[in-house]
Order: sequence, then structure tokens, then C-alpha cells
Amino acid sequence: MKSPVETIAIREADTIWHEQGGWFDARWHFSFDRYRDPAQMGVGALRVFNDDRIVAGAEWPMHPHQDIESLTYVVEGKFLHADSLGNDGRLEPGAAQVMTFSHGGDRHSEKNGSADEGMRFIQFWILPSERGLRTRVQQRQYTLADRTDRWLQIMGPPGTDGLDLSQDARALVAHLTDGGRLEHSFGPGRGGYLYVIDGRVAINGDEIRTGDAAKVSGAADLELTTDLAAELILVDVPLQFDPVGVWAGEW
Repeated sequence: MKSPVETIAIREADTIWHEQGGWFDARWHFSFDRYRDPAQMGVGALRVFNDDRIVAGAEWPMHPHQDIESLTYVVEGKFLHADSLGNDGRLEPGAAQVMTFSHGGDRHSEKNGSADEGMRFIQFWILPSERGLRTRVQQRQYTLADRTDRWLQIMGPPGTDGLDLSQDARALVAHLTDGGRLEHSFGPGRGGYLYVIDGRVAINGDEIRTGDAAKVSGAADLELTTDLAAELILVDVPLQFDPVGVWAGEW
């Protein structure tokens, strides 16, 4: 008899892949670049989730992608964006960015805009199901007040709050203060990822701290509370979807 599949799996910070390159320090939550783990290939349409820190003045140089939406949430510092289409941008903590990459592919870079202080940002990929996407960039600056003791949707399907995604997916952030409480429900056929950017929070009674995450693989109701404070990001995606482009073997 098979054991039931665990719907909510807690991942402690020290079990998540740690990559260091001198000028950067990163936690790669799912298989990425040289890190390969068949058990950690994402959740549904969420394929990559990285917590990146880069030192003052450093740059992740121009590099290509195709058939993805690369999503960024700035945690600390000054984030400078550039791409092969000539777009640029300077984002402060709390800002969100969506860069859609077409099948033809384009390039982008991330740079620390400060000569004195480090930068930290969450970057994750959600795979689209829509064909014929054109490369484009969307950016929006949010404030601490926007997300205090509430879920702030920073990305979602067109017609909903936040920047537009080409997938039935949502990204939400929150600053939960002492005594705060939040809920989130994953419906049937959905799953996702909850990450503690900073602080500590109890998820359905189980405490998780800075760098810990909860991987959700199916319908689940989350109740989040804290006696201190916490910075959170949550991604809600379909578990089943139709991949396109290189993800469907189309070269």
C-alpha cells in the first residue's frame, strides 16, 4: 500500500542548495545551472526559485532566455535592469518585475546599483502556456505599507492585481507584524511555494524561519501567524499545464 502524498512539505534553509561565486551568494531552491536534483524540479508551472545576493557594484552580465517569464522581487538594495531590447530600470526594495522571453530569445542583466551596499532579490521562473509571446518588460514599485499585514498580489493573470503573467499564476508578498495573521487557500489542481524571506512564521502551527520554505502540491489551506515579524513571498500555480517552446521540445 502506497503512503499518501504529503501536500505541504517543509524545506529547512540548510537543506536548500547553496551556491557561492565570490561576488554572489545564492540559494537555488530547484534544479538550476549546475545544480541537479530530480526531486527538486519545481512545482507545476513554477520551475526556478532563487534567492540571490550580489556584492556592491557587481553585475550578473547579459545572458539569454527563451519561452519563460523571469520574475523578480527586490528585497534589499538598488536593482538595475538592462536587456537586449534597450530597456532599463532602477528598482528599490519592494519592487516587482516581469520579463517575458519569446521563443526567439533575448538577453537581460541584473546589476547592483550601489557601490557600497549589497543587494538581495528573489528571482523565479513561471513557464507560460501561451504561444507566440513577445519579449517585453513590466516593472512596478511597491511600498512597505502596501504589503503590511496583508497579501499584496504583485503578479497575476491579466485583469487581476499586479503585473500581467502569461499563465494562470499569482505571486503575493506580505510584511507580517507582531501578532499578524494571514490565510491562503490552494484550490484543487494547484500548488506552489511559500518562502520566509526574513523572520519567522507558524504555518498551520509548525514554525518556519528565515530561509525556510513550504512546498505545496495540491489543495491546501494555509494559516500563517507570527509573534515577531516576517517577510513572506508566496507563488500559486497550476500543477498541470501545457508547456510551450523549448519546454515542449520545440527548438
